[in-house]
Amino acid sequence: MARSVSARGKMVTVLSIDGGGVRGIIPGTVLAFLESKLQELDGPHKRIADYFDIIAGTSTGGLVTAMIAAPNEDHRPMFAACDINKFYLEHCPEIFPKKNPIRSMVGAFTGPKYDGKKLRSLVNGLLGDTALSQTLTNVVVPTFDIKRLQPVIFSTKDARTNPLKNARLADVCIGTSAAPTLLPAHYFETRDQNGKICSFDLIDGGVTANNPDDTLTGEESSVDVATPKNLHMLMEIGQRLLRKPVSRVNLETGRFEEIEGEVSNGDALSHFAIRLSEERKRRNK
Repeated sequence: MARSVSARGKMVTVLSIDGGGVRGIIPGTVLAFLESKLQELDGPHKRIADYFDIIAGTSTGGLVTAMIAAPNEDHRPMFAACDINKFYLEHCPEIFPKKNPIRSMVGAFTGPKYDGKKLRSLVNGLLGDTALSQTLTNVVVPTFDIKRLQPVIFSTKDARTNPLKNARLADVCIGTSAAPTLLPAHYFETRDQNGKICSFDLIDGGVTANNPDDTLTGEESSVDVATPKNLHMLMEIGQRLLRKPVSRVNLETGRFEEIEGEVSNGDALSHFAIRLSEERKRRNK
């Protein structure tokens, strides 16, 4: 979800990215569309992170947040939005390999369904020792600490003022993605300049704050079915979402309902891109 709010006369732009394992392909599709519209307005080198004051992501949304907000060697976003789905299509089958059903049932009583080694290897290789304080814009990533039994919210703002919250971005992403029953909890430590240590035992941020699409059914509703068929189906769901009319939450039922006569989500994002572009130009005057 992307939005702008006014705070004491200043516009604050916020991007919130859902969790949901392989379903990260859906927001990946939407972000690619939004970034393409921004590039049409301001040039091919513009990126999502250039336009948002805050990017928040939960679970797999935390990984997407890191991909578009972490700096590369040129101090530009590590990934263009159009490359997010390429990453998911290539690596999701490795992170969530197809399991023998009987062995999966036995494993359900002995530990997580997946060992998480491939996810940790990929994320560490992708982000290395990049610290949370180094992101190109402010990011917010919810997690849950199973030792403290309480939420832990990581943010760029906190990381820049408190060394004990300035974790490696890779550790934050692995922690917020550690879905219970699917992936093991992630343990790591931070240390301040005086040698004080803070330890974390983290699981999926969805325990704290998630925003899954409850309209999905069948395999596409799963967070770990990484077959080529399902991954491409999720891309098509993202494309269909762009073509659907804008929806609004019914406060009585809590469900999204399409608004008759409204423009499509894609058209609304195109208009929003114009607002983002105008706001950025206003700030750079």
